[in-house]
Amino acid sequence: MSPAPWWKGSRRLWRRLPVADVPVKLKRLPNGHGLTLPAYATEGAAGMDVVSAEDITLQPGARHAVATGLSMAIPQGYEIQVRPRSGLALKHGITVPNTPGTIDSDYRGELKAILINHGTEPFAIHRGDRVAQLVIAPVTRAAWEEVEELDATDRGEGGFGSTGGHAKL
Repeated sequence: MSPAPWWKGSRRLWRRLPVADVPVKLKRLPNGHGLTLPAYATEGAAGMDVVSAEDITLQPGARHAVATGLSMAIPQGYEIQVRPRSGLALKHGITVPNTPGTIDSDYRGELKAILINHGTEPFAIHRGDRVAQLVIAPVTRAAWEEVEELDATDRGEGGFGSTGGHAKL
């Protein structure tokens, strides 16, 4: 009889999985001097808070690529995702419209966070304010295989609400 998996019959239902640190080369640009580097706010945080390198007021409905004063060399095989901060989204309607934004490993320009104001009031962003989160993630690339027919499924070509929900589209 083989031993039970670690999650069965154990008082420890969860164990801490190792977290791998991925080295990323980071360069401060002239507009980034004096700013806090991206950092994890808590031990369990998946995303690093990144701050604005500029003062800007986002009017309702307006979009802006907020400068961070940083450029980086992401290792090949990884990307950095730019994600909204939940507090800004909930309290002020400030979010990242192309969530998640992708910073590719071969990009060397300034990291900018595209923000949009979905709120009803102008929103002031000051130099040093936390504006987005950065999450490093491994990249998996597709290898297309063109075929004449696809395998049949119960769902078929149903989409856009076809599996149920509040309203059919």
